[in-house]
Amino acid sequence: MSAFVEWHKNYMEWGKKKFGISDYVVIWGTFFKGLVVGLLIYYFFIKL
Repeated sequence: MSAFVEWHKNYMEWGKKKFGISDYVVIWGTFFKGLVVGLLIYYFFIKL
């Protein structure tokens, strides 16, 4: 499991450097992605 965690950390650092974004931007992007996914789940599965 720790090999996967290290791979993921390295992959995230590579992506941040490639696109020139900070941890702050990654966190906000993740928040909005989760918000959209949550709203889609609500719309299609809970609100019948």
